[in-house]
Amino acid sequence: MNLLQDTKRLNLQAKMMEKRKRLLKSALELFAEKGYSNTSVRSIIDRSGLGTGTFYKYFNSKEEILKALLEEFLSQIISSIKNYYTQEKNLYVRFIETKRVTMEVFAQNEKLSEIYCRAAGTSDVIDQCLKEFDDKLIEFSIKNIDYGIRHGIFRNLPVAPIAHAILAVEKYLLYKWIILKAISKEEMLEMVVSFHKSLAIGLVKIEALDEYVAQQINVEDKT
Repeated sequence: MNLLQDTKRLNLQAKMMEKRKRLLKSALELFAEKGYSNTSVRSIIDRSGLGTGTFYKYFNSKEEILKALLEEFLSQIISSIKNYYTQEKNLYVRFIETKRVTMEVFAQNEKLSEIYCRAAGTSDVIDQCLKEFDDKLIEFSIKNIDYGIRHGIFRNLPVAPIAHAILAVEKYLLYKWIILKAISKEEMLEMVVSFHKSLAIGLVKIEALDEYVAQQINVEDKT
């Protein structure tokens, strides 16, 4: 009897998750097509093929569904960064390539990237969500640089201004790609990585940089 109940419960949870995903997918499509302000709850419900009661079972408002989309997007970015951290231990390389990992997630999610760029000023709730999103990215940069300082790889410089500048450059290049369409996806990624390579030259201690270059030469010699 317990096994039957567990099976029913799991099936019910799976169906609930599927309905929630349908609502999120429909909202994402409409926000990208029509813009957040021009998308109504009714249009999200109609696009999903679900009922009004089903929508309000999962979300209380249009703001709440946008907040959920942004939170899941942030989780995807953070997960990608953490996964990369487990693979790369060299702090110099990590500092540069973490930004490639971050921007590749944006590049792979064009609709969410556009919403991220356009959503500011929509409402106090959404602005707070975007602030939390940005603060989390800044926090990751601060922790990465702080770790390098503690281990003698990076110079002991004020970390917060650097982390904020990093986010500012990333957001502007994202805006140039997804909104202005002034640069390609590939150019956006290359510019972000190039910026961080230049930044790393000033951030990394000379002796640590020399050691990294020597390691690279040894690797090339062995191959």
